[in-house]
Amino acid sequence: MLAPAKPVHEEERVHALHALNILDTRPEERFDRLTRLARRLFDVPIALVSLVDSDRQWFKSCQGMAATETPRDVSFCAHAILSDQILMIPDAGSDERFHDNPLVTGEPRIRFYAGCPLKVGNGSNVGTLCLLDTRPRVLDAEERGLLLDLASMAEREIAALQLASIDDLTQLSNRRGFEALAEHALSMCRRMGTPASLLFFDLDRFKVINDTFGHAEGDRALVTFAQVLRRVLREMDIVGRMGGDEFVALLLGSNAAAGDAVIERLGRALADANAELQGRYSITYSVGRIEYDPGRHDSVKRLLADADGAMYARKQAARRS
Repeated sequence: MLAPAKPVHEEERVHALHALNILDTRPEERFDRLTRLARRLFDVPIALVSLVDSDRQWFKSCQGMAATETPRDVSFCAHAILSDQILMIPDAGSDERFHDNPLVTGEPRIRFYAGCPLKVGNGSNVGTLCLLDTRPRVLDAEERGLLLDLASMAEREIAALQLASIDDLTQLSNRRGFEALAEHALSMCRRMGTPASLLFFDLDRFKVINDTFGHAEGDRALVTFAQVLRRVLREMDIVGRMGGDEFVALLLGSNAAAGDAVIERLGRALADANAELQGRYSITYSVGRIEYDPGRHDSVKRLLADADGAMYARKQAARRS
C-alpha cells in the first residue's frame, strides 16, 4: 500500500478546511441529496462527500456505508486531493497503490474509485465528492463530466456554509464561526495536553469615533483593527469578531508569557496604524487574557465568559485610574 503524500501547502489547506466549521457537524440534506443522486446516476453502492483532515478523512455525507471517518493513511481521497483532476481507479485490486489497502482487502471491499476534488476559496482541495463500487469499472467522458457537475454543486454548498460563519465587514470568523473553530481546537488541546490562551478585546471609545466621524469611518476602524490582528497573530491562531467592537483571539500552544508578547506586538503594530490616521483619532482597546484550563473550561462559551470578565475588569480599572 502506498500512503498518500501531503499537498505542498498542507498547513494552509488544513487551516482552510477548519475555517469552514464543517467537521464533525450533523448530516445535512443539502449534501445528502447530492450523494443520493450520485448513487442513482452512477449505479454505485457508495457515494461520499469526504473531507481530508490532518490525520483522517471525515464524511460530511455518506450513502451506502456505516463509517463516519477513516484514517488518512488508507484514504483514497487523500490521494485525490493532490490533483485538480478526477482520480479514477478502475480496479483497486490490481493497483500497486491500493491492492493491499484494508479498505480493499476488507470491508467495504473497494474495487472502483472515482473522486473529484472539492476546492474552497483560497484554492485548497479540502476533500472530494467520490464514488465507490465493489466491482471494477470505468467512467466514460460523459460520466466524468457529470461527476464534475455534482462536485461543483457540493462546492457551492460548502461556500454557502462558509458565508454563514464569516463576518462580512472584517472577513474574520463571526461568533458562530469562531465558536465552532475554537471548540474543535480546544478538543485537540485537551487530547494532546497543549496550552492555549484566549484574548478578548474591546475597542475603547468606539462610539465616539462613530458619533464624531460617522459610521463609515467607524467601519474603517474595525477593519483596520482586524487587519492588524491578522498581521500580528500566527496562521494557526483563531481570530474572530464577536460583534460590535469586540474581537477575540485563541492562541494555540501559547502560555501567559506568549500571550503577553502577542499583546506587546499588537500595541506596536496598532501604533503604526494610528500614525496613519494623522491625529484624527486613535484606535485603542482593553484586553482580557485567560489561560485555558481543561478542568474549568468545559466549553468555549465558558472560556469566552472568563476572558470577557477579565477584559471588563481591566477596562473598569483603567477608568478609575
